[in-house]
Amino acid sequence: MQTDNLGLKATETPLPGVLILEPKVFEDDRGFFLESYNERSMAAVGIHARFVQDNHSYSRHNVIRGLHYQVDSSQGKLVRAVTGEIFDVAVDLRRSSSTFGKWFGTSLSSENRRMLWVPTGCAHGFQVLSESAHVLYKATDFYDPGLERTITWDDPDLAIEWQIRERPLISVKDRTGVSFKKAESFA
Repeated sequence: MQTDNLGLKATETPLPGVLILEPKVFEDDRGFFLESYNERSMAAVGIHARFVQDNHSYSRHNVIRGLHYQVDSSQGKLVRAVTGEIFDVAVDLRRSSSTFGKWFGTSLSSENRRMLWVPTGCAHGFQVLSESAHVLYKATDFYDPGLERTITWDDPDLAIEWQIRERPLISVKDRTGVSFKKAESFA
């Protein structure tokens, strides 16, 4: 675990470079304040990314989005749930990594206020655990639909332990993703 001098706590995960980030929260009887992004704090915990795009996703209970990534213009993502709770997942697609083909998942919520840093070379997806969720994420490269790829969320080789209690809501694009074995990967 690393902490910078501004109070951002970074916890390493089993996937190299994927970090759980916990900002310092200032709370009182009025509510709370936190810095969701601070370039110096991010650099202090090893994230030197330049963000070019912010995205906002709203999803209902039991929606699964992903597993998405881009080839050529790979995107690093800084993900957080500002309302509700999600099970957020990163999959390592870097062939040179000792954890190639492995996944990591964690809860991000408006209650725990954690963020997940998903570096380039990883696929990303999430499942909404609450009634609904607003998910915000910063991206290090622009979205390009021609470069986007999708790995099927229920790939048996990945065996992601989604928190399924009923049939999830999945888009047509995500239902027709490729298997991990057929997915393009990174050096």
